[in-house]
Amino acid sequence: MTDHSNPPSLRFGIIGSAAGIAESHLKALTGLPGATIVGMADIAIERGAARARAVGCPFFADHRAMLDAVRPDVAVICAPHPLHAALAIDCLDAGAHVLVEKPLAVSVSEADAMIAAADRAGRLLAVCFQQRFRPVIEHARTLIESGAIGDIVRVLCVEPWFRTQFYYDSAAWRGTWRGEGGGVLMNQGPHPLDLLCHLTSSPAKVWGWVRTMGHTIECEDVAQALLEYPNGAPGYIYFSTVEAGSERRMEIVGDCGALVIVFDNLTIHRFAMPLSEYRTTVREMWSQPQVQTETFHLPSDIGEHGGHLGVYLDLVRAIAEGRRPRCDAREARMSLELSNAIIYSGVTGQPVTLPLDRQAYDALLDDLRAGRRRL
Repeated sequence: MTDHSNPPSLRFGIIGSAAGIAESHLKALTGLPGATIVGMADIAIERGAARARAVGCPFFADHRAMLDAVRPDVAVICAPHPLHAALAIDCLDAGAHVLVEKPLAVSVSEADAMIAAADRAGRLLAVCFQQRFRPVIEHARTLIESGAIGDIVRVLCVEPWFRTQFYYDSAAWRGTWRGEGGGVLMNQGPHPLDLLCHLTSSPAKVWGWVRTMGHTIECEDVAQALLEYPNGAPGYIYFSTVEAGSERRMEIVGDCGALVIVFDNLTIHRFAMPLSEYRTTVREMWSQPQVQTETFHLPSDIGEHGGHLGVYLDLVRAIAEGRRPRCDAREARMSLELSNAIIYSGVTGQPVTLPLDRQAYDALLDDLRAGRRRL
């Protein structure tokens, strides 16, 4: 039996060591028992080498040279997401497990290729969706899996992430089709989209709307979508870097109850009788079922549930136990496919039935990158 208090010792290599997000990974690895950083690689040589010197590990200007020289057990990819697919496949082919920063890739066809490479290599491919480990999300997931809210009736996800023009101007890749493959959906949207799919699974149909409303960028700074779940239930998504002053929130209404998540607060409304039963059996015109409400304040801590460390702890245990990690690429693909579907529907004006047509989306993305199509 695996000792969960003592994760196995593993050797890590970091690709994209010059990236700002690499600091979060280094901090997590510092707190991970038995972890050793054996190499770093980045094409930004000055910044990447300085970070490697600070850690005391070899630096490489080419990730392939790092893979050949140090043979890490796990490759951590912090490079920009248009590079994720090619880098991950190289690492998997070299025999390493892979943890890739969000989003998994730019297009769902790239995600398919990454997952196929992991399967061929017999290695794990995980995605850094650390918000799944927040206590408020874990408790919501437990309630849903226990049947506390029943079948989905309605879903809402509203996420304003205000950004200035200076934010977009600070790096040439921000808000571009070549540099990000999208705007708010590909940068701020991956975490909430992942949580939505993590808690409710994937919708069956999407009507998307994307616009550039308040910034001088190529991609969308506002996106919204109507969703239809397999059981016919509706959903609504709204993401924006234009809006400020409102709360980020998620609502999942079911036949037996409703969950509302606002930051670290989780409220559950339990219905005394399922809505479907109450509608058909109660002989009154204006009544509704009694509701029992309970609110939990579940802040994240700095241990296993805090930030990236939870992702790492789960990944190394998954390697030891021969199971999929909680942030497995197959699950992460759901939110990427939803993001692609919203963009495709928003640009073409047509609803999308999932699974998304991979070739059609890739062709659209090529047109957007080349300037043949615009928002």
